[in-house]
Amino acid sequence: MEAGIHPERFVLDWASAAEAPLYVELITKFTNKISTLGALGEAENIPFKELKKNLIAAKSLSTNRKLRTQFGKITQDLRKDKDYSAQFLEAKFSKKLNEAISRERSKLG
Repeated sequence: MEAGIHPERFVLDWASAAEAPLYVELITKFTNKISTLGALGEAENIPFKELKKNLIAAKSLSTNRKLRTQFGKITQDLRKDKDYSAQFLEAKFSKKLNEAISRERSKLG
């Protein structure tokens, strides 16, 4: 991830209220995965101080209108290039996020 957090720390799964056994299985699987990754920063091989700066920068960016506007402009690129592939989206968004996080980190000193 752009903030330096191991992607396996983020999971999006679905279980309806009627699927209690599936819910328990999903939570157990995720909990076990997090346990194997260790404390935040270990699997990422990033010193905690640096990781903390990344997270503060990412939090700041979550409310940044300029970044949201830049993301909106990516949709124009999508329409122009007619490329809706996951690779195109990931490349465009990752580039913007990396640039933005770098700028925010430099503000933090």
